[in-house]
Amino acid sequence: MEQVKIMLSEKELPQRWYNIQPDLPAPLAPPIHPGTHKPLTPEDLAPIFPMELIKQEVTMEPWVEIPDEVLRLYRLWRPTPLCRAYRLEEALGTPARIYYKDESVSPPGSHKPNTAVAQAYYNKQEGVKRLCTETGAGQWGSALALGCCLFGLDCTVYMVRVSYEQKPYRKLLMQSWGATVHPSPTNLTQAGRSILAKDPDSTGSLGMAISEAVEDAASSEDAKYSLGSVLNHVLLHQTVVGLEAKEQLRIAGEQPDVITGCVGGGSNYAGLCFPFVKDKLDGRDIDIIACEPTACPTLTRGAYRYDFGDTAQLTPLLKMYTLGHSFVPPPIHAGGLRYHGDAPLMCLLVNQNVIEARAYHQNTVFDAALTFARTEGKLCAPETAHCIKAAIDEALKCKETGEEKCILIAYSGHGFFDLAAYEQYFANELEDYEYPQQSIEEAMKTIPVVDESPGE
Repeated sequence: MEQVKIMLSEKELPQRWYNIQPDLPAPLAPPIHPGTHKPLTPEDLAPIFPMELIKQEVTMEPWVEIPDEVLRLYRLWRPTPLCRAYRLEEALGTPARIYYKDESVSPPGSHKPNTAVAQAYYNKQEGVKRLCTETGAGQWGSALALGCCLFGLDCTVYMVRVSYEQKPYRKLLMQSWGATVHPSPTNLTQAGRSILAKDPDSTGSLGMAISEAVEDAASSEDAKYSLGSVLNHVLLHQTVVGLEAKEQLRIAGEQPDVITGCVGGGSNYAGLCFPFVKDKLDGRDIDIIACEPTACPTLTRGAYRYDFGDTAQLTPLLKMYTLGHSFVPPPIHAGGLRYHGDAPLMCLLVNQNVIEARAYHQNTVFDAALTFARTEGKLCAPETAHCIKAAIDEALKCKETGEEKCILIAYSGHGFFDLAAYEQYFANELEDYEYPQQSIEEAMKTIPVVDESPGE
């Protein structure tokens, strides 16, 4: 069948981001100061974030205007296409109609620059000279390197060591946009040195890399910290994806019955699904499915409580599903999904049964990725493969029941820098790993006890 690709014109690019906070089914617990255990104030965050992003973190306005300069740069790749996966539908023999919102067309090949460009802009406006960040698989580091390049900022990236070694071309992409990239943990920070003293061969984790980036930013007068997921303002910026998709589905005469997306920190899936979560909260019947690896089962097996966002306990305490800030994930190839926690906004919606969480093994998601590649022609990132697996499962259920559902996939990035993972898959060398319950229980012992009454 002929592929259907629904495009919007530049004039139809959303002019505002959607803020889900006023529409939540329950209050969001506030971030807590790690020393006082009191709710954070804007002044507490000022050393690491520009004030405009701090305001976006707490605003209860339903809409936030996108600055003209950000819109101008968005137009380098936005609006992105919404594609109907006819060939996949045909191969599955399903009556379901499958669409995917293709964020792989951005310069770094993922959804990440939607917030990277915005964060670089707000930091530039406040006179910041350098941004420090962490990255797992390298998609966020690549995006921030691009954002800093476009606004003339220096960029320092602490990349999880196992990904630094697995994905050398991501490092080269960051360097092409002028970033300095370090394999984390390093000897450059107190946090890194402390970790290496205990484990000189540490493969790293996002929690460790966050510690190093935060320490670097906090100890530098002209630098700030930039985070690619988890925080409210990051998810806010990503809603440009869902707002576009909503308009594109309207043009196609569709409304989604099922939405699938992968979740590591939560930004890509929140960006697509939050505008539709509002519809579900208003009464529409939509299955919103968040997908993660069994090797890092944050939403499916973690505890819903306050925890640090990093290993060295430098960040504020966030109410989220967590495997414990001391969690060190196995070196699976979905590097962007190897985080011990998740976005508080996403976690609240899972806790309130608005969003369903599912976990998948590595080999089964690569099976799904190859099915997609051999029908639709697109090779996805290992992270994205998780929600393609969920979409295929849902389409096969429709085949059994005869239901003609509309399924929407958050296609968050391409897999061109992940060919080493596919090479291992073809050689039958990928290991399915289920994180041991005993390890989760041990990590839980390190989580601080917080009086949650301020957030209830």
